[in-house]
Amino acid sequence: MTGRQEPYYVDYDADFGLSGLAEAFTLSPAPEDTVAALGLVTAKLDAYDRECPVGSVDHLSADERSILGYDTSHDDWGYAEELREDVRGLVESPLADEAIRAVWRAAAGGGWDPAAHGMSARDWLRRIDETCAARPPRKVPGRRPAPSSWWGAWRPAADEVRDDVVAEIAGIAEAAEIRSCRERSAGFLPSPDILSALEEVAVRVHPELGFRLFLRALKVYSVRIEKARYDRFQALGERFGHPAALIDLGLDIAWPPIDTARRDATWDFGFSHLAGQAHQDWRESREEIRKTAAGDDFGQTPGSAAAVLLEDTFRLLRSALPDAAVTALWTGASNSPGHTDGRDWLRLIADVCRERLREAAPAYTPVVAPARTELADTVLREVRETAPAVADKAAGPHWHPVPATDVMDALEHVVTRIDPDLGFRLFLRVLITLSVPLTQEQYDRYKAIGERFGYGEYHVSDVDHLIDAG
Repeated sequence: MTGRQEPYYVDYDADFGLSGLAEAFTLSPAPEDTVAALGLVTAKLDAYDRECPVGSVDHLSADERSILGYDTSHDDWGYAEELREDVRGLVESPLADEAIRAVWRAAAGGGWDPAAHGMSARDWLRRIDETCAARPPRKVPGRRPAPSSWWGAWRPAADEVRDDVVAEIAGIAEAAEIRSCRERSAGFLPSPDILSALEEVAVRVHPELGFRLFLRALKVYSVRIEKARYDRFQALGERFGHPAALIDLGLDIAWPPIDTARRDATWDFGFSHLAGQAHQDWRESREEIRKTAAGDDFGQTPGSAAAVLLEDTFRLLRSALPDAAVTALWTGASNSPGHTDGRDWLRLIADVCRERLREAAPAYTPVVAPARTELADTVLREVRETAPAVADKAAGPHWHPVPATDVMDALEHVVTRIDPDLGFRLFLRVLITLSVPLTQEQYDRYKAIGERFGYGEYHVSDVDHLIDAG
């Protein structure tokens, strides 16, 4: 927890500002009049007032909040201010009123057209601004009352990202030209006029606002986005500080087939990731497994998490690893007592994964790819180097300990006879559960191994807290 104040969209996963309001219009019946339309604005602000920041500071005392720089009484900077900033940007811009109207209608799904109710687009935006301005600050403990200088310094300058946003809009415009007029009139693609207006917002108002409204239009028109373009959207969103869900939710993505050899998870994955989810009150149950099996990362083909977990589970199920060793391995990696022994536990995991795959990727046929044995000796050296340091330790709760020697023996079996990749991932988990101190040199070697296996950016960094600074 830090004392900096971040805008609404840094602490919240949903869309925000004018694009978030436009989303609310697409999800509601078309308002019959201006009063009803402004009622939707108020309802959106009310919904924000009922939310709590992800990084809640309710557990801190008033003195602790004061030390960290948090106000304890109110939050002046939130959804309403983000919305007003977007609105003012458009109202004060040199854009023609018709361009603003086209952008609003595209983002809001066409359900509310201010011109049909005797208003210009700017008049409509001014009514939104007035509604926000008349609203008293929401009273929420734990938020500072203004955007921080930290965010202002970190937010990219418009010139740094404008060309990238315009290029993405132009890419969709080019695709629109290739499509037939029949498809365009059927509503599968935004019209050239809409895309041109969105480009104007990015160039003449701000690329960040143009990007959000562009995304909202793509979702309204159900434009299918190929994976490479989606990845570029996420990279742009990361530069703006957007949560991944802002890009992902509602976007029609042409996902590639599931491929368990493709390493596109940012953190841990598979059986080792499931073990890492265990905690003191965790129980080996279908519900707990399903949370992990359904936990596809943003940017992953739906069903990927279940597929890699199932592959790891199949490797262990089909191996010669004794049931007692499977239990030791799970206990060592999860630090949980392991209520379900050996292969019964593995069969339950496999069953839940199959269930998830039937829902998310019914055409997928589970496979077990050949193990990557080229790193077996490298991983084995790391396991054997660590074994003496944990010889007197035990894994699991004190009422059901498992000797660390049993865990390390099971790891050796996995590395040499099953899959070095799975063995190394479980080894990293065991380091955490046994609190094994590491040297910087060891950690650097682990990072290098992770890179060779193709792990995500933060996978190996799970153990960096074990580095002995002394």
